[in-house]
Amino acid sequence: MKLSKTFSVGATVLASAALLAACGSNSSKESSSSKKTLNWTVASEIPTMDMSKATDTTSFNQLSNTMEGLYRLGKNSKLEKALATSEKVSKDGKTYTYTLRKSKWSDGSELTAKDFVYSWRRTVDPKTASQYSYLFSGIKNADAIVAGKKKPETLGIKAVGKYKLVITLERRIAYFDKLMGFAVFLPQSEKAVTKYGSKYGTASKYMLYNGPFKQTGWTGSNLSWKMVKNPYYWDKKNVKLDTITWSVQKTPSTSYNLYQSNKLDYTGLDASQTKQLKNQKGYVTLNQGATFYLQFNIAKNKYLANTNIRKALSLAVDRKGLTSSLGGNSVPANTLTPTQLTDVNGEDYTKRISKSAESFYPASTNKKEAVKYLNRGLKELGVSKFSFKILSDDTDSGKKTTEFLQSTFESTFGNKVSVSVQNLPFKTRLSRSTSGNFDVVVSGWSADFADPISFLDLFTSTNPENNGKWKNTSYDKLIADSKTTASTSKRWDDLTKAEDILLNNVGVAPLYYSTSAALIRPTVKDVYQNRGTWNFKDTYIK
Repeated sequence: MKLSKTFSVGATVLASAALLAACGSNSSKESSSSKKTLNWTVASEIPTMDMSKATDTTSFNQLSNTMEGLYRLGKNSKLEKALATSEKVSKDGKTYTYTLRKSKWSDGSELTAKDFVYSWRRTVDPKTASQYSYLFSGIKNADAIVAGKKKPETLGIKAVGKYKLVITLERRIAYFDKLMGFAVFLPQSEKAVTKYGSKYGTASKYMLYNGPFKQTGWTGSNLSWKMVKNPYYWDKKNVKLDTITWSVQKTPSTSYNLYQSNKLDYTGLDASQTKQLKNQKGYVTLNQGATFYLQFNIAKNKYLANTNIRKALSLAVDRKGLTSSLGGNSVPANTLTPTQLTDVNGEDYTKRISKSAESFYPASTNKKEAVKYLNRGLKELGVSKFSFKILSDDTDSGKKTTEFLQSTFESTFGNKVSVSVQNLPFKTRLSRSTSGNFDVVVSGWSADFADPISFLDLFTSTNPENNGKWKNTSYDKLIADSKTTASTSKRWDDLTKAEDILLNNVGVAPLYYSTSAALIRPTVKDVYQNRGTWNFKDTYIK
């Protein structure tokens, strides 16, 4: 899922972190007036609450705590039964049958298997324009529906009575169970979508919820809101918090000051704070299974469409210096798939990537090679210099990133390259990225599930997340083959070869694997983070 630039002053792993302590403040006072109220912060505004249209961590953080699907991710990223009480899989692995528990929507109306059918059909319907519809690939007729060749009603999902859901696949999907814990597969109330129309998901009041909490007070553009305990949630007796107050804090210093004054229970830390506070009680690091990278607008910028120019820019980046300036414990990246995501025969998947592919992503600036590739690219284009703009978020870390890159590029290439920067609110930046209104954009992605395909699928030629429109026929074929082969070893070979192609061509330029540093008040117990998404169902304040 997309990350806001600031969210990642820390960011995701596969394994969730059970955060059972944390405090940077010397005060022993509780941050909330009640042990039933938690005060939390995010670094970016909410783009949408419509799960068919959401793509980012901020939205999914809200959806994962106010909604619930067949499973939810709990401690250590383990799938826990949510609305599914049982699962049965056919011998050929192509039919999944789920029995659902009795549950209700936040208005007291009954939630049934038909709500899953409606939701999934709505997401794959081309009229919805979901950027996540590709994740349904492999479910019967999903690809044809997304392509407009079949009707959404033909999707391989059906309700058998009120509490049985049957999913039919076109092929065995190795990671299908993992998908069922992801928010894009949540149910939706057809009544709510129909009632609210174009307003659905644009404010708290234009939604129905079925999760542990209900969202209140979000107008669609404001920077503070609440979650309150959902009285109709099926497992409400085990939800200990009454209220979670949320506020957007784009500046780490402001957030830390609020934490120190007991107005926040959590704060992310920037570079200087990380150094000063790493020995404090309550200091935690959160490996987020995420990679930040540069996307180049290959479709609209003739300079960036040149492979040698992209190689030059990637070779110029001082990744070690960048991560040092941002704080946390992020690590320079030389692959798109982050480390510690997936093991293949006992070895980290990223160890399979070729050295030639990794060489374009040095930890420190390789000026000699960068200038060589730049001159080669300029000669091919018949120009002596060019200019471009770097787009990122208007947060502290977003600004630090663009300023750092601007300085690095101009100091490496002199007057041959002119760089300007633009930092915009996350929601606006996201819109610009999606519409292709950029030259170079700083992007971040955290794994939707624990598999390299969650990253590599993004840069197939037809994927809506491929904002720069990089294309490679061999890459597309390898990704497609990885989804259809029955051989596990061939699947890993296909994925590895595909990533080698992407990296050797600098289709994107990985910057760093994101790991955040934070403080969480020691009285806060049993809050879990899974790949950047918080789970507050079991949280309590001691």
